[in-house]
Amino acid sequence: MSATETAFESILSYPLQGIGIKPMSEQAHVHETHPEIVKRLKRADGHLKSIIEMIEAGRPCLDIAQQLHAVEKAVCQAKRTLIQDHLDHCLEDVVGPLARDQRRSIDEFKEITKYL
Repeated sequence: MSATETAFESILSYPLQGIGIKPMSEQAHVHETHPEIVKRLKRADGHLKSIIEMIEAGRPCLDIAQQLHAVEKAVCQAKRTLIQDHLDHCLEDVVGPLARDQRRSIDEFKEITKYL
């Protein structure tokens, strides 16, 4: 498990039940970016189906590889948007208001995840 995954695990497993808050995994999460993410993933799904047809039709490998690369980028961008949205909203809700000197680690964590 990477350091980032370990950090996420510790954030997600923070014991909130004692103060009446459900774990994040049990809460409904709907953010402004979700409809755009769904649209992007549906477009990638359609694109992937056309790539399958390309393979079945015996199209050149270079053409197929280029199209697979495009789908991969679309899915990665959807993942990146979802993670950034989660950090910007859900993490802020859990952490709550902090003094500027205490926020530094959280802000750095959010910033470094942009390079995933």
